[in-house]
Amino acid sequence: MYATALAAVAAFVLASCSEEIDTSNRYTFTDETVLSYLEKNEQYSEYVTLLNQVPISTVSESTVAQLLSARGNFTCFAPNNEAIQFYLDSLQRKGIIDDASWSGFRNENDLDSIRKVIVYNSIINGGDVKYYETATFPEKDNEEFDLSNMNDRKLYIVRPDKNNPDIILINGEAPVSLMNRDIEAINGRVHEVSRVIAPSNDTLFDMLRAWSKDTESNFSVMARLLLACGMGDTLSATRDETWEYLYTNGLVEDLPSHNTFGQVGSLPEHRYFGFTVFAEPDDLWEQAIGKSKADITTEDVKQFLINTGCFTEAGIATDDNFEDDNNIVNQFVTYHMLPERVSRNKLVFHYNEYGYDYKSSKSYTIARADYFTTMGLPRLLKAFESAESNGVYLNRFPVLRNGRGRFSPENENINDYHESGDFKPVRGTTMRATENIGVKVMNEEDGYATENIINGIVYPISDFLICTDNVRNQMMGERIRIDASLMFPEMSNNDLRAITTFYTEGAANCRGVPYNYNYLADVDMKKGTEFYYLPGLDCGWANLMGDEYNVIGKYEFTMKLPPVPKAGHYELRFGVATGTSHRGMCQVYWGTDKNNLPARGIPMDLRMGGVYRRLLNSTQPSIVGWEEDTDDQAYNDEVEKKMRNLGYMKAPNSWCQQLGSTDPVRNREYCTRRILVSEDMQPNTNYYIKFKSVLDDTKKEFFMDFIEYCAKEVYDNPQEAEDIW
Repeated sequence: MYATALAAVAAFVLASCSEEIDTSNRYTFTDETVLSYLEKNEQYSEYVTLLNQVPISTVSESTVAQLLSARGNFTCFAPNNEAIQFYLDSLQRKGIIDDASWSGFRNENDLDSIRKVIVYNSIINGGDVKYYETATFPEKDNEEFDLSNMNDRKLYIVRPDKNNPDIILINGEAPVSLMNRDIEAINGRVHEVSRVIAPSNDTLFDMLRAWSKDTESNFSVMARLLLACGMGDTLSATRDETWEYLYTNGLVEDLPSHNTFGQVGSLPEHRYFGFTVFAEPDDLWEQAIGKSKADITTEDVKQFLINTGCFTEAGIATDDNFEDDNNIVNQFVTYHMLPERVSRNKLVFHYNEYGYDYKSSKSYTIARADYFTTMGLPRLLKAFESAESNGVYLNRFPVLRNGRGRFSPENENINDYHESGDFKPVRGTTMRATENIGVKVMNEEDGYATENIINGIVYPISDFLICTDNVRNQMMGERIRIDASLMFPEMSNNDLRAITTFYTEGAANCRGVPYNYNYLADVDMKKGTEFYYLPGLDCGWANLMGDEYNVIGKYEFTMKLPPVPKAGHYELRFGVATGTSHRGMCQVYWGTDKNNLPARGIPMDLRMGGVYRRLLNSTQPSIVGWEEDTDDQAYNDEVEKKMRNLGYMKAPNSWCQQLGSTDPVRNREYCTRRILVSEDMQPNTNYYIKFKSVLDDTKKEFFMDFIEYCAKEVYDNPQEAEDIW
């Protein structure tokens, strides 16, 4: 079994390595490179030997040693000789090798694989991006480095002694030397570690099987529930091998140069699968059911869920067919699952919200929420974080100081979008009276460890997570804003969303998605569609979270939309930034049958904002009635009302074009929202939207940033008008 695992590691590693090293640009300064520093220090002699033995890829004769002597930005977690010997000792104890030495391996394949495990997991190749000093390590426990290592794995840090934050463990097991850290080299930094970094290649399914039988596990009950619901095959997936074959053999091509930025749409090298599971710890189950965790069965959990009275929707099944989406246990379990691996710092992503700068701000400014679509029946899960929350909470519904109702100018007159200290009143069946406080995503400070796995993350949570009537009503009672990059799990699973490996500050960094392969499973494209993702890191764009999608050519594509939380009348809104003459026009289609979607209104003119930008450097008065906000809220509301009658809204107040600014995009005439659909919608239902170019000019761009769902009880509320945030 271990030989099979080693072969899998080797295949995984080799497929993700770099090309031949070009040493023509190697530094010739007298300063140390990472390699020369390691060579001059005897405690790394075993490691240096491995660096000279391990190639950087299957198609290159260059070694990792040569890589570390070349130009670049390398972070090297260098195991000392004692660390490597300890690792060999552990392999012998497990019966994997015959004796604790390099001669103890039973075959050459196992030997090569272990060498690669040690080397590839120890190095983060930052390319032209960056290296890591301890001052720039992730700040929170279990938070991952945003760059992957040479094994294409994300490392994370743990600080076990809260009184001494200088004590740092990589992946919770490899101590960083207090003395030999932040060693400066001209091509990176070296940090000595006293244990080999060797993350397991067990999948989430492998771990669940082990936890389900392990009385020492924190998640044995949830593990048994996941297995009972038939999630094993799904949670064993790690990589799309078809895409791997196509990409490796050059059978898919980068998109042409983007007409605005002049960069090709670089295709992702891999198509990984990933999952996030939020799990109640075993002690919570023991308290609720009154049995030892080893004795709690799926039947016990089913009866507990029935007794809560929280599952009131029609069609709930209470039989023992737990793999049925309508089964009560299945609905409970799948609401804990996301089809994407979301690291802790991206559960709620902070970048350019009002007053915040991701590079320098030490505390959060306004409240933020991101919404994810869960597995099983399509349902929304809200992740929330604020200055007051002290961490990420799921389905938290505080009363925010939003300038409306109690906080209007006529009352307390506060409009800073912070938590007020109060929570919204419960509406409908609930699990507990305090449900609107939310369920905390716990960490080591709460006494529970997060489990980082090759294809998933398991987060411990503070209470039972159930999609109750109250949760659905609360979501329906608030505006739901979803960044477009959160609509596609592949963006998180393949390190495309937010600030990660590919990005160079201030550059467009175009990524491409092919039209003839469903890289994004929820997007179908016709030939002629050039689909680009632009991260927008530090580009100063007026976009939510900085990023955007551009689609160019004679495009036609259909996307699956996130679900609505509850039956009712909703507006579907679409965020548009028209600050360029390159935008185009498209016809919008919407409905439940993606192969037969009816057209919605007249074509959407993406050049129309507060002014009309048909020609470069030409601004004509807009017909939408945009005006700057004044100090008179009633007048501002009247302007917005007139815009709404034409299907437009001003941009939100929640983020700014410049990092750290308090001048929001709401003040930008070229930023608007379009009301694309106003219809009755149903929960647990898949809705689709199609965009089709109506211009002959194939260089004109379709733009996508975010969508909103807003129920009639929010936008047409006579007691409290919708806020500007």
